Amino acid sequence: MTAIQTKEMELDIGHFHLKDISCSIPNGKITSIVGPNGSGKSTILKLITRLTKQTSGEIYIYDKQTNKYSLKKFSQTVSMLPQSKEGLPDLTVKELVAYGRSPYKKLFEHRLTQKDEEIINRALEMTGTKQYENRLIHTLSGGERQRARIAMALAQSTDILILDEPTTFLDIAHQFELMEMLRHINEIYQMTIVMVLHDLQQAAAYSHHLIAVKNGQIQAMGSPESVLDSKFLKDIYGLDADVQFDGYFPIIIPKIKNLRRN
Repeated sequence: MTAIQTKEMELDIGHFHLKDISCSIPNGKITSIVGPNGSGKSTILKLITRLTKQTSGEIYIYDKQTNKYSLKKFSQTVSMLPQSKEGLPDLTVKELVAYGRSPYKKLFEHRLTQKDEEIINRALEMTGTKQYENRLIHTLSGGERQRARIAMALAQSTDILILDEPTTFLDIAHQFELMEMLRHINEIYQMTIVMVLHDLQQAAAYSHHLIAVKNGQIQAMGSPESVLDSKFLKDIYGLDADVQFDGYFPIIIPKIKNLRRN
């Protein structure tokens, strides 16, 4: 089953162009969009989540065009966590996560129902942030804050979670911790997760499906094992390197001449 499908999606903004973006994102799997800086990865997420309007083409969520969804229904179907460099509001973790219930509230309705409380607590448990629920966001580490932001997205109770560079600004230990958490959520709840990642090795190790973008066009799609090889690295990144898989984890060995340690 396909969760998200784009057909001949294009966008023209000044000197930037997305061209014929046609892809299918499988339901219940983890899909990562990879590619060089400025290739259009994050823009694709913005188009899928209706934050930006395409110039032409069609986008479907569960075989229904995204523009046919009401804003409320779309927010109950797809949750989006953008990349953020900004400080979070002066709230406790639980207060932040509670914002995820907004799509289910009427205008000016703020009171949490018992169902809201149950969903918020589940999101806190899923992300390992229950122990921090009464702490202010700004007192948390970078990894803990990112987990809290993901908990807020999970509290929307959607079937699709979209993340724009979720590991950015995290050290390597917290990056792998976060990726393990997302894999666990996918395995337990069969949630469709779509994310932009810069770390190709992490993307390949934790994803079922890869979409590679370069210069505003899709260059490759498929399982990591089927697309990630020396030719892929040369074509997408201009990198001469060998690729070996240790289980599901790819080892990329650049061919750098005259490498020395002084």
